[in-house]
Amino acid sequence: MGKRGRKPKTPTWETLDSPATAIASPPPPPVTTATTAVDDVFSVSNVEIIEQPQSSQPQHGGRRRGRPKKLQKLSDKPEAMAPSRRIPRAVDNGDHKGAVGPLVTVSDPGEAWEAVARVVPAMDAVVKVFCTHTEPNFSLPWQRKRQYSSSSSGFVIGGRRVLTNAHSVEHYTQVKLKKRGSDTKYLATVLAIGTECDIAMLTVDDNEFWEGVSPVEFGDLPALQDAVTVVGYPIGGDTISVTSGVVSRIEILSYVHGSTELLGLQIDAAINSGNSGGPAFNDKGNCVGIAFQSLKHEDAENIGYVIPTPVIMHFIQDYEKNGAYTGFPILGVEWQKMENPDLRIAMGMKPDQKGVRIRRVDPTAPESQVLKPSDIILSFDGVKIANDGTGMCTSYIPSMYICIMVPFRHGERIGFSYLVSQKYTGDNSAVKVLRNTEILNFDIKLASHKRLIPAHNKGRPPSYYIIAGFVFTAVSVPYLRSEYGKEYEFEAPVKLLDKMLHSLPQSPDEQLVVVSQVLVADINIGYEEIVNTQVLTLNGKPVKNLKNLASMVESCEDEFLKFDLEYQQVVVLRTKTAKAATLDILATHCIPSAMSDDLKT
Repeated sequence: MGKRGRKPKTPTWETLDSPATAIASPPPPPVTTATTAVDDVFSVSNVEIIEQPQSSQPQHGGRRRGRPKKLQKLSDKPEAMAPSRRIPRAVDNGDHKGAVGPLVTVSDPGEAWEAVARVVPAMDAVVKVFCTHTEPNFSLPWQRKRQYSSSSSGFVIGGRRVLTNAHSVEHYTQVKLKKRGSDTKYLATVLAIGTECDIAMLTVDDNEFWEGVSPVEFGDLPALQDAVTVVGYPIGGDTISVTSGVVSRIEILSYVHGSTELLGLQIDAAINSGNSGGPAFNDKGNCVGIAFQSLKHEDAENIGYVIPTPVIMHFIQDYEKNGAYTGFPILGVEWQKMENPDLRIAMGMKPDQKGVRIRRVDPTAPESQVLKPSDIILSFDGVKIANDGTGMCTSYIPSMYICIMVPFRHGERIGFSYLVSQKYTGDNSAVKVLRNTEILNFDIKLASHKRLIPAHNKGRPPSYYIIAGFVFTAVSVPYLRSEYGKEYEFEAPVKLLDKMLHSLPQSPDEQLVVVSQVLVADINIGYEEIVNTQVLTLNGKPVKNLKNLASMVESCEDEFLKFDLEYQQVVVLRTKTAKAATLDILATHCIPSAMSDDLKT
């Protein structure tokens, strides 16, 4: 059976221009294979760039699911900074492209020493984070991949806590911290991981770790052109590193690791692998952000991104308020601009009324009880919304779906999502809408977002269920990435991508269940080519989620199991024979159980 999906893109070759030769310099040494390998490992990319050596990650199955691997091309999207991987190999004299920040000239040496004196004390609070990761194998969900180690940065805050990036400790099995100038590594405990905002909170039980360490103090959100200093432990050496630059941009950014959009700072200080989780200080020595990702593109240099203090404080206060990380709320609606005058008249809007039209509402969101499609949102928490999605915002307060521009500061504008995301899960917001020429006011309780295909499993191992060699699992973005690689947005079947981008769950526990693969056996002859195809019904009953499917199969007393799949495919198995054959198939493939632990309860 052939794969269904988008037509593969034609591979394009892009030429990396050599640096300008205006300044005479000796010819570069020839590039060796070893050097190229080191550069590849140390490339600025997201956390998935840090892969295990090819020999340590065996491929599952003999048949490759998906299209042939596309030629790699440069991306102009921001990518999460990966913690630097520990490699038993020397780096070529530490000469890494972009590893040195811009030169800063100071007219008064006294001012320079004063600035250094303000920053240096806070540098003692910066620690190096050592993490051992054991990632789940989403394609073979009953096992895990081979463990690997990474290093990144972090810093001490009040309350005997340490902050770093979430992707620095993702799928951790052990985390250790080392202070500046110390030769001792201390075992750390992970208190909370904020996947959406890419922040993690740690602590250390050993009192010796906290001796002589002063926590950093947080500063206000910087303005454009404000000086920033990024401190951490990037590649190129073992000691602390400092790079400087200025704030280039303040806007809603795409957080690559969290697959969300939150407030972020763009800076021109060099940020490299290993800088992840390190603080960014202002000229007063106060922390104004956490380094977490950078832009990788042939036309861009020294473009780094920092998580600003409003997002950091939201994470900290959320943990202190609830004892755990609860996430950022959203306003679960999709909307359309109302710039066309005929559209406004048809919707019953008066000449002095402005707003945006709701296209659809997330059925699982609390606002689905009060908001309806074709409602016109006139204001949110008193902030008036214009026809083009802009509004007047006088407070410093941020949806997954809504991204309307509102004034942020003098001469600056920020996405309307900032109004929602700065609130907490469970908070109420006042929404004014126009419905059939009538103005209605609603007090809506905000909640976190539930996706049909989740962007993360939030540390939980993947679920699976096996019957007669058919491996069923729930689709997630990590699963698609495991099956189709980093280019899964182009390689995965079109129907799965359409559901990922546009489908809304009809209930909080709904999942998209697929036949991941078929473990070949006599009982499933003729079904071997079924791969990543959605399961719609079992014996005529809709499949809501994986647990629901497992329960129906286990309790089935009919003579046959009839699975209706996507693309009008049908799978029929004799119930008793299928259940009896499952044990032998599990033993053949060394699978400990026919279902994951979460399905047994």
